[in-house]
Amino acid sequence: MKRALVVEDDPDIVELIQHYLSVEGFQVESVADGRLALERLRAGGFGLLILDLQLPGLDGLSVCAELRRDTRTSALPIVMLTARGDEADRVVGLEVGADDYVVKPFSPKELVARVRALLRRAERREPEDAPLVASGGLRIDRARHTVEVDGQPVHLTAKEFALLLALVQADGRVLSRQTLLESVWGYSYAEGTRTVDVHVRRLREKIPALAGRLTTVKSLGYRFARRSEP
Repeated sequence: MKRALVVEDDPDIVELIQHYLSVEGFQVESVADGRLALERLRAGGFGLLILDLQLPGLDGLSVCAELRRDTRTSALPIVMLTARGDEADRVVGLEVGADDYVVKPFSPKELVARVRALLRRAERREPEDAPLVASGGLRIDRARHTVEVDGQPVHLTAKEFALLLALVQADGRVLSRQTLLESVWGYSYAEGTRTVDVHVRRLREKIPALAGRLTTVKSLGYRFARRSEP
């Protein structure tokens, strides 16, 4: 059975999330403290994290950043819970590594839909055995979900990996923000295009050697230049 950890200090919200995720087949555990959450997650065994932004001990942004720095938890799917109106905090949450966010008060059905979409992308495996190789020293192993640049591993979240793969597989074509949102995230929502922009920025920061090939096409979207292009 899949295990999910809910890190939230409001017992009513915890109960609501536990109920809906249990129906989805998750074994749900919860903690109300950020530091305790890190201890539990580093022990392993969890396939999903629902993380509140405001927490006692250690806030959600700090927890997320710590998880992404640790190779044991760097690819853990993370959905962050944020308060309505805190757009700046939501953007920062994506920048430090959250895969998605849900704004309070939220619909439990929306949360479940976000989780389903996230896990479909995280768990998807391509049928081809051979890795996809691009110029510039980039190697993407679809079966193992790993990325290397000049032989050095690059730790990407599940969404960053899926986004990079989609851009490279486009073979030089421009992909609109909406297309990327629907193909990588599996759904669309009002603030989605900002989410795409944040994740592209993170890819450029994590793989600076390739940032020049990951270009913004004004008013259209993004493209990853083919190796034959200058």
